[in-house]
Amino acid sequence: MSATEINTPTRIFRRIAPAPLTLAAGAIAALMLLPLAAIVWLAFTSDLSSLAHLATTVLPSAARRTFWLLLLNGLITGVVGVMTAWLVVSFDFPFRRLLSSLLVLPLAMPIYLAAYAFGEFLDFTGPVQTLYRALFGFQSARDYYFPDIRSLGGAVLVMSAVLYPYVYLTARAVFAMQGRNAAEVARTLGAGRWRVLRRVQFPMARPAIIVGVTLVLMESLNDIGAVQYLGVNTLTFSIYETWLNRGDLGGAAQLSAIMLVFVLGLILLERLARRNQRYATSRASGEAARQRLTGAKAALATLSCTIPVVIGFLVPALVLLDFALKRLDDFASARLLEALMTSITVSGLAAIVAVIFGLTLAYAVRSYASPRTRSLARLASLGYAIPGTVLAIGVLIPLAGLDNWTDGLMRSSFGISTGLVLSGSGFAIVYACTARFLAMAEGSVDSGFQKLSPNLDMAARTLGRTPLKALFSVLLPNMRPALLTAALLVFIETLKELSATILLRPFNFNTLATLVYEDASRAEVESASVPAIIIILAGLIPVLLVSRSMDRRG
Repeated sequence: MSATEINTPTRIFRRIAPAPLTLAAGAIAALMLLPLAAIVWLAFTSDLSSLAHLATTVLPSAARRTFWLLLLNGLITGVVGVMTAWLVVSFDFPFRRLLSSLLVLPLAMPIYLAAYAFGEFLDFTGPVQTLYRALFGFQSARDYYFPDIRSLGGAVLVMSAVLYPYVYLTARAVFAMQGRNAAEVARTLGAGRWRVLRRVQFPMARPAIIVGVTLVLMESLNDIGAVQYLGVNTLTFSIYETWLNRGDLGGAAQLSAIMLVFVLGLILLERLARRNQRYATSRASGEAARQRLTGAKAALATLSCTIPVVIGFLVPALVLLDFALKRLDDFASARLLEALMTSITVSGLAAIVAVIFGLTLAYAVRSYASPRTRSLARLASLGYAIPGTVLAIGVLIPLAGLDNWTDGLMRSSFGISTGLVLSGSGFAIVYACTARFLAMAEGSVDSGFQKLSPNLDMAARTLGRTPLKALFSVLLPNMRPALLTAALLVFIETLKELSATILLRPFNFNTLATLVYEDASRAEVESASVPAIIIILAGLIPVLLVSRSMDRRG
């Protein structure tokens, strides 16, 4: 037996994996896919006249705006992400190391919070236009032209400013991994830095960049708070409006099914890009020597890496912080504390369930790495690509059906009404967030498993321990950091989640995100700033972890 065979989990565990583990993975996958199946079922069983009406009224304009929003977001985030990553990896300039870490900060800023902040910052009564009028002596809005933030262009500005780090992180990782060989060989042949980027570095990094842009497009599709506030009628908002404002759940399901086709295309694009992601050189060859910039070039590089941080994080954060400091008493208000406790409860439950499910899936793959088990894990993790609005509809359909069936049974048998136990409680939100963020938990747990030698499992088996006992007594004690990271990621993402929560929350049920949404919908952004600051501070935790990991890698 070769050394490769000894260290390959597939060969070691193929014969010893218990059927219950595979069945559990299958049950989790079925539970996570149930919302998608429910959407498809309702879309095909609902009256097609509703879809025909939507196709002539709502769908064309919504599809057109969504197309332009995604296209422009993809282009801008691609350019900003690639250029900033290339600068911090290839050159040495003032504050390079600091900026390389700060460039990930916009990930802590939810899109809807950035939209609310920019709406106030660039509004007629905001500081920018006020200063503009003072400088040029204008008296009213009729005296001058100023771009309207509440437009498609405004939505592109907000989203691209917040989402470019997805491309920056993937591009930066690839540029750093390419090592010095390819770049140095090209330079010895007379190629300049720009030509090396175009002819060598960018083609090698293209698959990873596509992955980053795909993530940007998925996040753009998921947003509902920003597009509603900025007045951009996208497909996601059309689903929300069709369901809540028109009371047409079947029509909303049909629009969701159309969006699922597009989302499936994004998933396939991402998977294809990941499969093609190959690097000609490894980190063992060493990082390419950074070229020191001086004078105007150094200043330009520093400015180029500073502007995205300022627009994507500092401006919206400072606007909201300024509002929050004017309302310090709100930090102790009963309304905020109740929403905070609700957020902690819902996020905590979603984190616990997601980690348990992710652990089950990852251990099933480790124990029995067959194509079937891997497929189950992939299927269970599809929720990360599904917009929260679509997922909310998919969750509501089966839960409402189960609630109605249970209520009817209890009424006929015992004369007791159980009401909407599942669909009318926080359970629906926990279900939706678990389905949406399970990929994070499973990925973190799987990374933890990858760091543990398969010999640990073999040793436990030779001592007569069952796979379950081996998991709890041998593997889990060595995986606490991975489990805590998985729980933390799901907890914070659930805390920030708005799209699914706003649709599934029961009456008089507020999380921090819905509290912000309610206040902003009433044009009370100053009141929304207090819970917004709490969300941003929570979002900084995983961002700082990412930044710390990048610093360790150099």
